Amino acid sequence: MEGIGHEDADEQEGPQLVARSRFQILAIDGGGVRGIFTAALLAGLEADLGCSVHEAFDLIVGTSTGGIIALGLGAGLSPSEILDFYLAEKGRIFADPLRLRALRHLLLAKYSPAPLESALRDTFGEQLLGQSRIPLVIPAYDIGENAVHLFKTPHHPRLRRDHKIPMWAVAMATAAAPTYFPTFRLPGEEARLIDGGVWANNPAMVGVTEAISMFGCELKELRVLSLGTTASVRARQSRLDNAGVLRWARGPNVVEVLLRGQSAGAFAQVQHLIGVEHAHRLDPIAPEQATLDHCDARELIGKASHHSRLFSPTFNAVFADHIPAPYAPLHGAHPKAGTLDAHD
Repeated sequence: MEGIGHEDADEQEGPQLVARSRFQILAIDGGGVRGIFTAALLAGLEADLGCSVHEAFDLIVGTSTGGIIALGLGAGLSPSEILDFYLAEKGRIFADPLRLRALRHLLLAKYSPAPLESALRDTFGEQLLGQSRIPLVIPAYDIGENAVHLFKTPHHPRLRRDHKIPMWAVAMATAAAPTYFPTFRLPGEEARLIDGGVWANNPAMVGVTEAISMFGCELKELRVLSLGTTASVRARQSRLDNAGVLRWARGPNVVEVLLRGQSAGAFAQVQHLIGVEHAHRLDPIAPEQATLDHCDARELIGKASHHSRLFSPTFNAVFADHIPAPYAPLHGAHPKAGTLDAHD
């Protein structure tokens, strides 16, 4: 794990200082199958602007479904290809042919991890995190150690471990949502990892921290684009005001409140630190029936089309003219074209 306070003790090099006027961060929220919206949004921006949108960013951070999207971009997939992945695989990953998953959910993880792992292996092959074309930070959480676990590309001299981990395994760890999927044990390390959304569903502050601590940035250099997976319009009934465990636990109340609260708080902190004019977020209201494991894909794609159209001029004015410094991994194999067995 390449997280804060868990680096090689004998290597204490400071951040690599590079002359720059701007450092741009793309932060992508978790949200399960609602990642369809995010992938479609990025695809829409690319179609409107005629460029690879993610190539305007120096760092991409993504949690859970956002982590899968970030890894896909790092692996060389286009947003359209990532959207195709979601549309092709969501039925297999969240299969419930007999409508018995709700009963299983009471005592066990709702879904088997096997279809998700198979889909990720098919997509990423054995490509390693160190082969990403873009610097990445992917949050997870270690329930065995009760500790934050950050997967990082080797973009700093002391980040020596994570580059050896297959991308599919990083994706499994960051997407292991409690109650939906079992804990993921990292191959060779046996760390018990779960969805990074339990502490950083919106990883925008993770990106800001990384930019300062590992890239040597100053706050005035930072520009952040934060992408959500749509917000629910579900109202919180007044009976929750004095509710106990059973009432709060019914339905998605606890999970939604915690995820939304963390997400809103993280972005507010980013705006406070770098200024509202330098931090932009897209997270529109979505149909109430959209959940972590169920959505109307056409509805989300349509919403993404609308909001990408509206945001294109802002992206063009704020983010599009930036050319990041060339990235070369400091450890491990350099990226190689044509390593993805499913999309070459």
